[in-house]
Amino acid sequence: MLQLNNFPIPLLGFAAYSGTGKTTLLEKLIPLLTDQGLNIAVVKHSHHNIEMDKPGKDSYRLRKAGACQLLLAGPERAILFHEYGKRQQKKLLDQLVLLNIEQLDLVLVEGYRDEPFNKIELHRKVLGKPFLFNTDPAIIALACDEKLADCHLPQLDLNKPEEFCGFILSYLKK
Repeated sequence: MLQLNNFPIPLLGFAAYSGTGKTTLLEKLIPLLTDQGLNIAVVKHSHHNIEMDKPGKDSYRLRKAGACQLLLAGPERAILFHEYGKRQQKKLLDQLVLLNIEQLDLVLVEGYRDEPFNKIELHRKVLGKPFLFNTDPAIIALACDEKLADCHLPQLDLNKPEEFCGFILSYLKK
């Protein structure tokens, strides 16, 4: 049985409270990593219902007719819709199995902060939230807007994506 700790390609999460800048960081980091020749997938968790299809379109009509999976294929991209039936939060592994891992070197995960896989914690003091690394042994590095004296983890500058790139490249070599 496939589990997070034996997933066939490296997983690395970005754990933080809302408003910390996870998406902004990933938006700057991904081009740095792809410039190194890496093929990257991103799994982004949302607590909200997502709908990117439009009522009346063929793909929408086929999904609503009962297709549990619909692959919408075009000349520039394909989109896989996966309908779960009843509304419930799925685990990270449920999402990872949807990826074509044969084409990937790394999966970056935004969210799923309570699941047990390697993560970098992002923390902004101004938000007034507690640190996660004190209670989550899966956090392997801390990225803050200021250095902490009492942190045993490698520390990255939250505002320097190139530091994250170097850290991730080293992580992949291990």
